[in-house]
Amino acid sequence: MISLQANDFELFELPVQFAQDRALIDERWKALQRQAHPDRFAAQGAAAQRVAMQWSVRINEAYQRLKDPLKRAAYLCELRGVPVQAESNTAMPPAFLMQQMAWREGLEDTEAVAALQALADEVAAERLRVQQSLAEWLDVRQDPQAAVGQVRALMFIERFTAEVNAKLDKLSV
Repeated sequence: MISLQANDFELFELPVQFAQDRALIDERWKALQRQAHPDRFAAQGAAAQRVAMQWSVRINEAYQRLKDPLKRAAYLCELRGVPVQAESNTAMPPAFLMQQMAWREGLEDTEAVAALQALADEVAAERLRVQQSLAEWLDVRQDPQAAVGQVRALMFIERFTAEVNAKLDKLSV
């Protein structure tokens, strides 16, 4: 079995890149979990089961990072020596800040489901654009420094999407 210290991509035998096939990630996760399941080591005693449990936890942690585009992008930046540092570095391009303000106003000023759905669709399109940009910066240009700004943008988009969906749920009741 691969070392516990292997990076997530090595553990899952995937290319070290942003663009990934989610079905393949899921398939590898299931196969790794079958290999490491503690029940398979019941006859080998408590120590073997503890090691299997460590493997199972490690596999699940890697799976959570790899399956989520935001977590995967942040992890890739970190692997390449450029941590996102979202808590201490919140710099964003002025155009994105203006877009955020417009979205916020739209969310606060709207009580119509159709208008909120239109906002949700606009934000979803921007999420897709940012994810494509991350693939470009991380996989093609190999520029994690530039990708970090896109990771922070995606963090905002994910939080904002949750707010839009919560308001949609509230209005749809």
